[in-house]
Amino acid sequence: MQLAADKGDINTIIGGIAPDWGPFGALGTEAKTMIQVIMALAILICLALAVWGAAKQRIGATALRDTFSAEQGKGLIVAGLTGVFIIGSLGTVFTIVYGMAV
Repeated sequence: MQLAADKGDINTIIGGIAPDWGPFGALGTEAKTMIQVIMALAILICLALAVWGAAKQRIGATALRDTFSAEQGKGLIVAGLTGVFIIGSLGTVFTIVYGMAV
């Protein structure tokens, strides 16, 4: 009997921000740290955008009865969460593309 989840741990599943570095393996540790900081900062900005959109939707839908503000809030939520997903998966995408090229 062979278990599929026998290898790896939770870090292999949730390690999207810390990529395998594939083509960027030759970078120094300072450069890798800077890339990780920039990616983390971009994710925080996208999450803040999603929270701002949720607040705008809530205020526009209930307190002010402003449907335009509520629709803008929905757009900001989608844009923020999409940005988080794209930035979080960049390491995986780079590794896959680099692996296909090699």
